Amino acid sequence: MRVTTAFSKLLRLRGVWVRKVQFEPDRVIVDVALRRCLLSCPKCSYSTRARKDTRPEDSVWRHLDLGIWRLEIHCRRRRLWCPVHGARTESVPFARPGSEFTRDFECLVAWLATRTDKSTIKRMLRIDWDTVGRIVARVCADELDPSRLDHLYEIGIDEVSWKRQHKYLTLVIDHQRRQVVWGCEGSGQAAADAFFDELDPPPPDPAKQPHAASEPAIMVPFGPCPTVPVGHGIPGAWLAPGLELEAAIFGRAGLLQAVSLDMGPGYAKSVRANAPQAVVCIDPYHVVQLANQALDEVRRAYWNELRSLGDQQAAKRFKDPRWCLLKRPEKLTDEQATTLVPIKAAGGEVWRAYTLKEAVRGIFEAGLNLDDVDVLINSCSAAWPAAASNRSSGSAKRSANTATGSSPRSASASTNRGSAGLEAVMTAPVLATSGSSATPRASA
Repeated sequence: MRVTTAFSKLLRLRGVWVRKVQFEPDRVIVDVALRRCLLSCPKCSYSTRARKDTRPEDSVWRHLDLGIWRLEIHCRRRRLWCPVHGARTESVPFARPGSEFTRDFECLVAWLATRTDKSTIKRMLRIDWDTVGRIVARVCADELDPSRLDHLYEIGIDEVSWKRQHKYLTLVIDHQRRQVVWGCEGSGQAAADAFFDELDPPPPDPAKQPHAASEPAIMVPFGPCPTVPVGHGIPGAWLAPGLELEAAIFGRAGLLQAVSLDMGPGYAKSVRANAPQAVVCIDPYHVVQLANQALDEVRRAYWNELRSLGDQQAAKRFKDPRWCLLKRPEKLTDEQATTLVPIKAAGGEVWRAYTLKEAVRGIFEAGLNLDDVDVLINSCSAAWPAAASNRSSGSAKRSANTATGSSPRSASASTNRGSAGLEAVMTAPVLATSGSSATPRASA
């Protein structure tokens, strides 16, 4: 088998054939030629057989490394004249326009970006940080599924931070597919409103549109009612003059059944305004975190009380069990479980706060029906205000308000719809792509 034939089978680049292979001390250069006769514009779908000229130099793309060698693809490209974009160099099927890397290389970078950090990618593939960012942007623009926002029924909205919580990134995940489907910089109501604006874009302003007869889209079969174009609401004979139904209820936001959120007011306000029919589910992570904070404040207050009484030994013994109280019971070691025995025997406010913390966690256990959740919420609602009034704990009061204001339906929805995994999904976003091209091929 000739070397060119071997490399044609090895690289499997679409639309080209290998003309020549050169081996150098630090790299392998593969010279290819396009099979097609038509010249395609890289900016649009225009193609022609007319050639303006041929570039005097080869275009170079970096491909996946061949062992210890850097693999480069060289191709002498032609230029064409596009009636829209003018003189352009023809596009190639194995690389994205404007890129110096092949599609296989960029898909590998994008896949690694969902699994590890930029520093690891930089050292592994020998590219710089900025190149990683540009490659990810190109792959996202090319590979993101345009229908990823369709058929959303159960979603979660939360933010991640970087630069010591000075910058935030809001992410929206689909609980059913367990994938990140949307994201933007910022947090709060403005970021959530931007998501709903993209989910259901507002209709264009008729005053800014060219004057043309609008074709009818929806007809109401009863009452004196004119036809209206899509996106401009539906006037109804049963409504007062000048009023119309909001067009958003007929859009994709109207399909949302449940939205899991943190306890901040911004996201909830946006959801209630744009998807009022959806059940707002408080993320279990934040609820249990608040209960842990309340328990720790009660423990700390009692520890300070022991110190003020002069019993230093008892205060020291009470300081050590902090992590025993905060951990889940099934994750306690034998030594930690033994430490909890005297606290349980002594009873008091600390043990009462511990049992209430476990009751809050029990609300979100899988397999509970609405009646079970209702009983747990009622018990927490009755017990937390007493605990809050005893120590005047800020977290205890917030936990009491949260437990009192929760509904069995929202708590059960948070459990059954998997919102407990929202934080885990946020830490490792997965791109919702239109196909498998964003995943490196095994043969490459």
